[in-house]
Amino acid sequence: QVQVVESGGGSVESGGSLRLACVVSGNIFSVKDMNWHRQAPGKRRELVAEINRGQTKYADSVKGRFTISRDRNTVYLQMNSLKPEDTARYFCECTVEIYTDGLGSYDERFWGQGTQVTVAS
Repeated sequence: QVQVVESGGGSVESGGSLRLACVVSGNIFSVKDMNWHRQAPGKRRELVAEINRGQTKYADSVKGRFTISRDRNTVYLQMNSLKPEDTARYFCECTVEIYTDGLGSYDERFWGQGTQVTVAS
């Protein structure tokens, strides 16, 4: 089994900062790309930041304010200069390589349950 657990959400004032963390654990051989998505009420889920082999990408709406980083099987999202429009539930998503006897290795995508970020104006 693979577990993906986010933490670090909360309520802040506009202009404040939060640091989200996501830990991937369980029966895994390796973790490949790790990404942060968010979904606000009534809106589609959007990709906020990605990190893959050290390369990072950001949505235009968060460039210059958010920073994604990774330490082994943990991915972080440092969020600065937060705005009310950043209010959403933030989800960690990752591609995990799983190895099983007889089947060899294969990739599977996993999602966490999310952590709520609320930015007051």
